[in-house]
Amino acid sequence: MSEHQHADAAETADEPTSEKLVELAKRRGYFFQSSGAYGGVGGFYTFGPQGAALKGNVEDAWRDRFAVAEGNMEIDAPTIMPEPVFEASGHLDGFDDMLVECPECGESHRADHVVEDNTEYEDAESLAIPAVEEVIAEHQLVCPSCGAGLAGQAVEAFNLMFATSIGPGDSQPGYLRPETAQGIFVEFPRLKEYARNQLPFGVTQIGRAYRNEISPRRSIIRTREFTQAELEYFVDPEEDEPDLTKVEDVEVTLYPASEQNKEEGEEIRTTIGEAVEEGIITSPWVAYFLGVAKPWYDAVGVDMDRFRFRQHLSGERAHYAADCWDAEALIDGSEESQDSEQRKSAKPSSGYWIEMAGFAYRSDYDLSKHAEHSGDRFTVFKQYDEPKTVERATVDPDMSYLGPEFGGAAQDVVEKLETLAGRDREAFEGDTVEIELEGETHELPLEKTGFAVEEQTEAGEHIVPHVVEPSFGVDRLVYTVLHHAYREDEVDGGERTYLGLDPEIAPTVVGVFPLQSDDELEAQAEEIATALREAGLSVTYDDSGNIGRRYRRQDEVGTPFCVTVDYETIEDEETTVTVRERDTTDQKRLPVDGLAETLAEIREGDLEFEEL
Repeated sequence: MSEHQHADAAETADEPTSEKLVELAKRRGYFFQSSGAYGGVGGFYTFGPQGAALKGNVEDAWRDRFAVAEGNMEIDAPTIMPEPVFEASGHLDGFDDMLVECPECGESHRADHVVEDNTEYEDAESLAIPAVEEVIAEHQLVCPSCGAGLAGQAVEAFNLMFATSIGPGDSQPGYLRPETAQGIFVEFPRLKEYARNQLPFGVTQIGRAYRNEISPRRSIIRTREFTQAELEYFVDPEEDEPDLTKVEDVEVTLYPASEQNKEEGEEIRTTIGEAVEEGIITSPWVAYFLGVAKPWYDAVGVDMDRFRFRQHLSGERAHYAADCWDAEALIDGSEESQDSEQRKSAKPSSGYWIEMAGFAYRSDYDLSKHAEHSGDRFTVFKQYDEPKTVERATVDPDMSYLGPEFGGAAQDVVEKLETLAGRDREAFEGDTVEIELEGETHELPLEKTGFAVEEQTEAGEHIVPHVVEPSFGVDRLVYTVLHHAYREDEVDGGERTYLGLDPEIAPTVVGVFPLQSDDELEAQAEEIATALREAGLSVTYDDSGNIGRRYRRQDEVGTPFCVTVDYETIEDEETTVTVRERDTTDQKRLPVDGLAETLAEIREGDLEFEEL
């Protein structure tokens, strides 16, 4: 029954290939392309029994750290939203990728990726479409699928959102959300009430998002449907500061824009506190969440030797983002499977970097846009310590004049005057006041506007909060955790493949086996499996094949512990079982009484197997 025990498994020197991991994931029920019975469809994947459990554990771990531990609330918004939401957010006009279609095979490709993969350009996404067309022609770039020339082919903007209709008949146009964030932003007027109008406060959401990628690839790394875990943290930009003492000593590997722009730029190893002090990370709020995220990534199984935070270059950063950093993981893979996004900068000897999360300071862009388009109030009332006497410019227009003069547009004129009075008092210093209405300039007599400057005592003011956003890609994180957990070693003269998953996130914590096909052994094993399940542990029961094969199956799935019921279990006065640890294959004889509690302690990190 026992295996050769080895304290230090001799792992192979070579990194596991992505192909090996994808094959294992398919065979052992982690993930596979969906709709296989109908030939499959690109960019959509099904998480199998093991993958769904692992993904759920990762989501729970994220929720515990970024919602519960930080005192933030969680919501679950619809995945379909009406068109005006995306008009306000800018997704209708600006959420595009550059598409070029092959004239021979008809395949569509990301034009910026074609450029970046075959030229010296590292950030072609920031180029205008005419410039991309010129580069394709200048370098005589060809179709990645069939080799036909792409010079002279039109490059077009392709909106990545999936369109749909809400309701029958003359239905309302809608879209599947391309990010979970908008579901939080549009509900801000109500969410601020749940937060008692007190800043700062955070709202989290874990859910599906959809992007109609031009060329999805590399299994679950780039898909058309995926899961995001996002936190929108609302702050008063003038008063709220994070408590950096909680994270100032967290050690991080940073790849700032200044280093990326150098010929031989290098990563910087420092601490969060030093990075803020030296101005490498300019936003204290972004720095705070980087400091929170790094140990969390470590805890869920990301290899810290293959992890860094990379700052966005100016061409990548959204126009509203003051600063943005990505959490990236190094993944191995063949050169032809890489694309420019993953090969940006660092140029590792083998492998590519994938983005797992983005940390952005979004200022007041989102709330201001939704306020402008919806007419609702996306502000928080900020109470002064003491009432203040201030001068306010007001207007009280003469409607008996505006009505006949402007008809149905009279109210629009009133709103224009109110806005102008608040923004530019000098516009009211002459005999007339100019306003612009539907592209035309109109002059109004000053006396008809009712303009006045009055002293008012105010207890506070309405402010538009700024937003700090840590946005995590769950699917990419699951892939990274599996990839970094992949191991190959030798046991008893034979090769073994296993996933060194942390017990806290492993989809199955313990496998329970009867040593042989025996009614009494099987009954005892099933009883133990039931007891462990009732104690809250995820358990698999396996009585198929010899014990070595069962161990190998659970090793490949990543199950941390296996419990074997043998004849000593049913014959000895004290009921004991053999417990085997996955990574070392060490075995210990433990009593059944208290077994669930012991395994739970190890799972939570409160006890080491070696201590037993």
